[in-house]
Amino acid sequence: MNTNYSIKVYKQYFNFASSHFLIFDDGSREPLHGHNYRVMIKGEADISKSDMVFDFLDIKPIVRRVCDNLDHRLLIPKENKLIEIFEKDTNIEIKTKDSNFSFPKQDVLLLPIQNTSAERLAMYINAQVREITKNKFNFVFDAFEVEVEETPGQSAVYIHKEQA
Repeated sequence: MNTNYSIKVYKQYFNFASSHFLIFDDGSREPLHGHNYRVMIKGEADISKSDMVFDFLDIKPIVRRVCDNLDHRLLIPKENKLIEIFEKDTNIEIKTKDSNFSFPKQDVLLLPIQNTSAERLAMYINAQVREITKNKFNFVFDAFEVEVEETPGQSAVYIHKEQA
């Protein structure tokens, strides 16, 4: 893998406003709160016959779709073994070491991650965008980076590199 080109996209509409809480190693949690997250992507690959890494017009709606799916939801890490999650009627019930919650199902998004840190959200978004890009365009970036900014000047980055 000898890539010399990349695209970088950071649009104002690559954002989502969500609530979450982190679960700490001892099972305690931080208070429920929210962020206005912003997302930036960078994809590396050789340029195509049309002299592009990947068409901006094709990647932008994919990233927007992933962000829109996270928007205005309570993000819960369903792979965290320190919380219990139950579906009861029209609600999702969540039990932590020191709290019990009940939220309407339509307000909750159960994510296949260990925690709802910016790092894990970047990993999740990275996987979602790569999957959609592969399924829709049969295209795989050599390396794909997602940066999730939870407040201005404070972000986490996840980089996925394809095996050579």
